Amino acid sequence: MKKYYIYLVVCLSMFGFMSCENDDNLDPVGNWELSTPELISPEDAEELLLQEDRANETFYFQWEEAVSTAGFQVRYELQIDTLGSTDHESPILSITSDNNGKSTSASIQASALDLALSYAGYSANTTSEVEWTVVAICQDTKTYATRSINVTRFENEYVPNQLFIAGSATEVGSNISAAIPMRHLENSSGESTYIFEAYTSLEAGGSFNLYSNQELPAHQYGGGEGTIEKNGTPITVEESGQYRITVNLNDHTYSLWKIEHWSIVGSVIPNAWDGDEPLEYIGGGVWETTMFLTVPNGETAGGFVFRANQDWGYLLKRIQGTSNEVYMESQAGDAGINIEDIPLNNSGEFTVTLDLSGDTYTYNLESNLSAPSETPSSLFLLENGTSIAEFSLDQDTFTSEYLPLQAGVSYSLNSAQDGSGTSYFTSNIIGATDSPDGDSVAAGISFVEGEGEFNVDHDQAYKLSFNFASGSGSWQYYNIKLFHWDPNDWDGRNEFAMTYVHPMQFTTTQNLEAGYNLKFNSPWDVQFGTPEGGDNSVMSGNLVNGGGDLNPITQSGSYQATLNFDSTYSNATFEITAE
Repeated sequence: MKKYYIYLVVCLSMFGFMSCENDDNLDPVGNWELSTPELISPEDAEELLLQEDRANETFYFQWEEAVSTAGFQVRYELQIDTLGSTDHESPILSITSDNNGKSTSASIQASALDLALSYAGYSANTTSEVEWTVVAICQDTKTYATRSINVTRFENEYVPNQLFIAGSATEVGSNISAAIPMRHLENSSGESTYIFEAYTSLEAGGSFNLYSNQELPAHQYGGGEGTIEKNGTPITVEESGQYRITVNLNDHTYSLWKIEHWSIVGSVIPNAWDGDEPLEYIGGGVWETTMFLTVPNGETAGGFVFRANQDWGYLLKRIQGTSNEVYMESQAGDAGINIEDIPLNNSGEFTVTLDLSGDTYTYNLESNLSAPSETPSSLFLLENGTSIAEFSLDQDTFTSEYLPLQAGVSYSLNSAQDGSGTSYFTSNIIGATDSPDGDSVAAGISFVEGEGEFNVDHDQAYKLSFNFASGSGSWQYYNIKLFHWDPNDWDGRNEFAMTYVHPMQFTTTQNLEAGYNLKFNSPWDVQFGTPEGGDNSVMSGNLVNGGGDLNPITQSGSYQATLNFDSTYSNATFEITAE
């Protein structure tokens, strides 16, 4: 049965709207009428079956044109809405007709129609009677023609892959555009688990809902007593505080776990692993505290974790291979994530921040120690308390030559050679950055005055620099490659990465071709080759930075090449032996 809603409005605007045009003189003033479009298909009460395996199937809607008695052009909009609705300002779905609204037809994909009906609260795998309406628009005048259709939704309900929290009980209020994002947990294969969580503060007396988007339309979930349902009653809490909110869309459940506090536990705090140093909630899913953390005597690094409510079942540890990401120990196995205690390399006062907002949880340690008060007259590097190098001073900056340092060894800085002067240390692990083979690798660091030690990430020859005016420094090292090329084909060269061997040596074993040139390079600052006037055909001898090409291989085969360099990377010795 057809239903028509016809509204005739006299256009009073002197300029008109883009929905109504006249080829001669677009003058809206006058008495004119707009007819109602005549619907063609689908037929009244026709059935539309939406199938998940045919999600891209297109359904077409057609009608006869509406006519303006003044000859103005008419544009069209197709609306899908609840049966009997007369509110055309907020339908379930609204689309412009084909040809930018000029055509008397429009199409809707099955997936789009199913999602719109899901947003509106219609159940999956059921047939619902709704209506489709064609709105004819000419300036301020609109006419409506409506029919009913029976739509059967997809067999399975749409499950969103993101959720947000908003409502009067939350930190963002009821503003959906600012809704708090929940973390979407994944399994060990990186696939969605459809389990979400968020750490936030909730107020008693208020309520909240879950949304699939930060704007409408969106799926909205409410519920109670641990069960969620689409378009359900807003969820409330009995006690104000911080909570971990967990939502499982597989079994339509939720849980609220009240967090009394997150704390630091480990060897770096008083009473070590028997202690508990709480952090303060500062809002937005972030906890923070300022305290002194200490590396235990005799250890190269301390270790700690974050613990909730003094419960060993709720521990956050660092994700291996990251600098500051943390993950819940009880969840790491299912996610295929390897975790470890969080290391502390130097003692000092730190502001400790635990950020459990967004999709990645992180921690941050910010040292509150100040830069050195003055520049000493000398600076020494100590290894396990014994001086191994003296730095050169230029104004306020001390610089070393390339020093063979080792991972697992404790280093410190002191203004006296015997360690009795003023001590300094850096909280950074030197050498801990990406180091593509063959490149010069460098990074900035900060350092402070005070007792403490530092470590290097891996064995290497490091050049260290410390500026006492700014409390900043840097480290740098070279990787070396053995260049191997046909003298007539430089562009076709091999660049064989060499392995650093403590102290001050690089080595590699490769197949080398007779008659090929060789050179030991770290492109392009270091180029070890033969000294001026030297013999380039020898299998061992002295090399200089910037020297000539070697050409010692007379018989193709497997060879081991070894390079020993000095602390300035100016001179080196080499040896090439057949395997």
